[in-house]
Amino acid sequence: MKNENVPTAWSAWRVVEGEGLNDFAEILYEKKMHAELGGGIARITLNKPDKMNTLTLATVDEMFRAFYDANHDPAIGVIVIAGKGKHFGAGGDVEWERWGLREAFYNRYPHNRLMRLSRKPIIAQVQGYCIAGHNHMAYCCDFTIAADNAIFGQAGPRVSSPADGFFVPYLTKVVGAKKAREMWMLCRKYKAPEALQMGLINTVVPFAELEAEVDRWCEEMLAVSPGCLEVLKASFDQEMDGYKESCVTSAAMYPDWFDMPEGKEGGAAFLAKRKARFWDIRQREAEARRELLADYEAQHAPADK
Repeated sequence: MKNENVPTAWSAWRVVEGEGLNDFAEILYEKKMHAELGGGIARITLNKPDKMNTLTLATVDEMFRAFYDANHDPAIGVIVIAGKGKHFGAGGDVEWERWGLREAFYNRYPHNRLMRLSRKPIIAQVQGYCIAGHNHMAYCCDFTIAADNAIFGQAGPRVSSPADGFFVPYLTKVVGAKKAREMWMLCRKYKAPEALQMGLINTVVPFAELEAEVDRWCEEMLAVSPGCLEVLKASFDQEMDGYKESCVTSAAMYPDWFDMPEGKEGGAAFLAKRKARFWDIRQREAEARRELLADYEAQHAPADK
């Protein structure tokens, strides 16, 4: 338990105000300063606990504005991404994704780009579920500090939500190729101790100590040259530059994915709380192809000599 009589070097969190920063509905944006070290932290908290902090493009737009401000504030040394409530987050809002993913895939940027282009080091502060988009957002951060109740994993193939681009193969650099494919293709879930063993996260602490542990890591970074950290982060992040941008492969392989039955089935099954019937759809597709081929051959059979 924290001793209230012991003075803290940290100021209280204050909500950031200013042009473009006053109307956030999906995030909470705060800063606090360290009296002894001189620098500060910017914290972006996903603020939809009633929906497990699910993501939409509106969330990403608000995150962009907060990231922009934090990266242009010379007093800020570290950015923390957190989630309000019991969970860090459960990925994209499946109901929104039924249409919104079209815009996200073909006309916008993924939230991971904010991690990739940030000048300041980023810590993901994770408790509870860290699934799908939240998981790959966390592993694209420079550090991930997890509570002992954290659970990590991907979910895209379960809900017909394809993903491609730099953040998919980048996981091979974090946990190795075999584990990365296992996580993405099998949609398994991993508790915090296993995630630590895999190298997916940096450390695990009791939930009650999570924020204090993040503060300690921030203090270590504020004690060294912020300019050097920015150069190092940019150097490490070059690892992602050799990979394709998001959605290039998906758009080439399945340009009409979201209008195909298989593309619709995962989300529909999730919302209906039933098992997805992907292979029923594939069987019907195979039958339709056979019928189409037979019809074509019957119409274009060579005339008897």
